[in-house]
Amino acid sequence: MGLLKTRKNKKFSYTPRYYDNKGAEGSPFEIKHKFDEYRKTVGANKGLKGKFNDAWDDFKNNPDREVNRRILIIIAILVLIFLFIIDFDLSIFFSK
Repeated sequence: MGLLKTRKNKKFSYTPRYYDNKGAEGSPFEIKHKFDEYRKTVGANKGLKGKFNDAWDDFKNNPDREVNRRILIIIAILVLIFLFIIDFDLSIFFSK
């Protein structure tokens, strides 16, 4: 019994009585987000390292570099606000 692992959902091989599989593009019970096919981070539950690696790959392989720059600026501003809140002395980074 894993305390930290999530349970997998049970899968059944149920097909509806009047379901015609020939004209459909997939399972009628499959719920997909419209961007799932473009992301790596969606899918089976992975460990923390796997999630971080997938997110980092998405960040590095993003064709829109402006979004990456904006994210880095937001992170830098949040770090500076955090350092200001904890009253960190920034003068150690500057020489006189």
